[in-house]
Amino acid sequence: MLTEVLVGMVQIVGIMLAISIALFISREALTTTLAQLRSRLQITGPVLVVLGIALLINRMMRQSEEDGIFRMTTAIRNLEGEFILIFQDFETTRLTAYFSFVYVYGYAYMLIFPAVAYFVLSNTRMFRRLLTAYTLNYLIGLSVYLLIAAYGPRQFFGDEMNTVLYDFGPEYQHVTQEVNRNTNVFPSLHTSLAATVGIFAFYTRSEYPYWFVVALILSISVIISTMYLGIHWAIDVVAGLALAAFCVWVSDQVVGRWTLSDIVDRTRETLDR
Repeated sequence: MLTEVLVGMVQIVGIMLAISIALFISREALTTTLAQLRSRLQITGPVLVVLGIALLINRMMRQSEEDGIFRMTTAIRNLEGEFILIFQDFETTRLTAYFSFVYVYGYAYMLIFPAVAYFVLSNTRMFRRLLTAYTLNYLIGLSVYLLIAAYGPRQFFGDEMNTVLYDFGPEYQHVTQEVNRNTNVFPSLHTSLAATVGIFAFYTRSEYPYWFVVALILSISVIISTMYLGIHWAIDVVAGLALAAFCVWVSDQVVGRWTLSDIVDRTRETLDR
């Protein structure tokens, strides 16, 4: 079943990416990128490797049976109250279909497309900043998960919540179980990564004005979907927004300050002394 769901997901996200590339990226930019592919990969290779390591760590943690040290579900519920249940007042079949699609397919699409769009820019710094911010989101988020274990609203309230992702599309659980655990809710990485994409879309609005509009709508939709579908508490979302802002800021501070050749040269100088 997982294979069938993943194949369907690849097809849908692939169609969305193909349409976006055709609409938002010029043929000249694609042609230039192909001609300079080797040099661009040499420049961006280190950040790609680091992101790959972060994703590998994320996968290893999902396979671990150990939860966070501190159980915080009740504390989060007591602090937040029943705010999350307000979304029950707006629940409709169409909204549930929309937010389910956005949470699964829209989220995957919005993480991939800006990486493609920024890779074809003449200056790769924005691409490297984006991937650095992705890496920081994962590493910091996973570090917090090692400390804090909490269940989301759908587990806490049970039958009191109607807008549950798996009730609408049971097949989605095969995908979400591959990328997350039930106790990994604080902070919301869906929120932090969606907000990260939204912030970068704002930074590149002059290069990609139409993508900025699409990214803004998708970012807000993904963030709302995490609460509408009962996956995250509002506190998780606030923490995710703070995490996004921090990761974007750090990426601006570190990317472009040093290159791989600079690090190698400095290391050699240190060893020669």
